[in-house]
Amino acid sequence: MKALKGTWAIVLAIFFVLVYLIPLNGRLLWQPDETRYAEISREMVAKGDWVVPNLLGLRYFEKPVAGYWFNNVSQLLFGENNFAVRFASVFSTALTALLVFALAWLMWKNARRACLAALIFLSMVLVFSVGTYSVLDPMISLWLTAAMVSYYLTLKASTAKGKLAGYVLLGLACGMGFMTKGFLALAVPVISVIPIVIQQRKIKELFCYGPVAVVVAALLSLPWALAVARSEPDYWNYFFWIEHIQRFADDNAQHKAPFWYYLPILVAAVLPWLGLLPGSLLKGWRERVQRPELFFLLSWVIMPLIFFSIAKGKLLTYILPCMAPMALLMAAYAEDCVTQLRTRVFKVNALLNGLFGLTGIIGLVLIGTGVLPNVELFSANEWPKIIFGIIAFAGWMLFAVVSARNNAQRWTWAAACPLLLCLLIGYAIPQQVIDSKQPQHFIQNNISVLNQSRFVMTDSVGIAAGLAWELKRSDILMFSEKGEVTYGLAYEDSRNRYVSYEDFPQWLEQARKQGDVSLVLQLSRDERVPQSLPTPDSVYETSRLALLWYKQLP
Repeated sequence: MKALKGTWAIVLAIFFVLVYLIPLNGRLLWQPDETRYAEISREMVAKGDWVVPNLLGLRYFEKPVAGYWFNNVSQLLFGENNFAVRFASVFSTALTALLVFALAWLMWKNARRACLAALIFLSMVLVFSVGTYSVLDPMISLWLTAAMVSYYLTLKASTAKGKLAGYVLLGLACGMGFMTKGFLALAVPVISVIPIVIQQRKIKELFCYGPVAVVVAALLSLPWALAVARSEPDYWNYFFWIEHIQRFADDNAQHKAPFWYYLPILVAAVLPWLGLLPGSLLKGWRERVQRPELFFLLSWVIMPLIFFSIAKGKLLTYILPCMAPMALLMAAYAEDCVTQLRTRVFKVNALLNGLFGLTGIIGLVLIGTGVLPNVELFSANEWPKIIFGIIAFAGWMLFAVVSARNNAQRWTWAAACPLLLCLLIGYAIPQQVIDSKQPQHFIQNNISVLNQSRFVMTDSVGIAAGLAWELKRSDILMFSEKGEVTYGLAYEDSRNRYVSYEDFPQWLEQARKQGDVSLVLQLSRDERVPQSLPTPDSVYETSRLALLWYKQLP
């Protein structure tokens, strides 16, 4: 047993380092998400204010503060670099994997199954894609997983003291979740446990002990909630009505998508374990009475999925909390298949992975050879990037073949399918994507001009955050577009941080008396710099970004 644990620990450690740590500095920050979260935390640390989130020196009330704390600590530990920006997400994902392992052990007392569940979780496409990307979703997923593990402890507790302890842990998890992403952290656990409470007839117990979790969550959140209300009285009004009611329910909610949006997302999210998906869900339903722990996991997957599908606003990252229970269901299903010598499911899984890898290779070959005339993703001199992409998908296909060998006895090798993709993806990104989505490259190429400019402005919030991050200054001005900082710019003390297109010539005339001016424009495909703008002294341009430099006038 010790040898088994040691082998699995080594495998998981190597996998984690290769997939989650090594690639962090292999690609530039993406805008708007990564540049935004990098800059918010940089400003909080620089200002020493860990209560009120600011972006570009403007009030930014879209999220609570705990997720930023993770990023703040990461930057304090590792410095202001891309690794630090993403490490908080990686750390949260690692803790979630440990919780997956712990819950599997609680349920089955089987070390191999617990390690397998953690490996399946860490190797899922959605998990490693979001878990190595700087957003708050890995943090909220951590706290929601902790909440469900805590609730499972209450179900298994045989004494009042044990149940009380479980509900206290549930309250702590929900409180941290609330301070990470708001009321969502309170709604999702409640929705997830409703079928479980009904099935196990725990309604009375929930009403008896549930208030304990509510009180603990409230007490944990209260100091910050009061502090931010004292500093910014309008915070809770904006956060509740705009960020919750409008985003999830209003007809004009952000990121609107149809009800079925998450079905194809789920199919892609669980790769390279897609072949296990149908059987795992069916097993959870068919054995819901004999094995209540499977129904617990099934409810944890399905109920949040339904909740997010009903909501008007949708993003693919929202269903990340469903991946932990899905990994546990898959581990249980796979182990049962092995015990019953049912290898067909593993062969189907290998086939699906092989087809995915082959499709990626064929797609890149067709794009690279120009067979698809309307798809111009790579320029003529970017063939090495196409080669890197082909190698990555070939690796996916290779490990699919390995997982099918010896009558699929090596089926766990499917976890290695994404390995080369994770390691090489940063070197296969087309230049036009870098120009439009990774502004660090453009900023670093023009850093001397930008550093000497008294005023720096742009028409994109994502670019503005990237400029602020690279230049280590928060006074980037918004030009023509306000985007997600519209609310912050509405305050009287911040209105001078925005210049409209119409007012720009007059503003520029006054600004040039104080110093150089740099205007960074994000261009649409094939768009040129507007001729109606005042003539700059210099223009630095790529396919999707342009820097207009105006020299100081005497």
